[in-house]
Amino acid sequence: MRHASISHIALALFVSLAFVACEKKNDSPQQVQQPTTPAAPAVASAATPTHAAQGVRPGSHEDWCGEHSVPESLCTRCNPSLIAAFKATGDWCEEHGLPESQCLICNPELKIERPPRTGETSP
Repeated sequence: MRHASISHIALALFVSLAFVACEKKNDSPQQVQQPTTPAAPAVASAATPTHAAQGVRPGSHEDWCGEHSVPESLCTRCNPSLIAAFKATGDWCEEHGLPESQCLICNPELKIERPPRTGETSP
């Protein structure tokens, strides 16, 4: 079990994505393994958007996937093209089809918290 902060994972992910983006893409669809056990459900109300808007700053309060309770910029369930970068950095749970840094099944003590809004402090 690996414990890493989301900011370290985000940095590794973005560096990896730079290399992945330069690779030639193959036109065949990839199968993505879905988790066998769902992660903790997100609590979303009608006033709370489920997904981040396009163009938000990664790591910001607005960069949040309300459906999966992880940063939208790191959500492999919403953006399967991120999987290769997580695998390249060794941050992948094959059993559950999630980044190890987000796998609450293997790491029940893991806390993934949404960053506070700019100017706010977390409690």
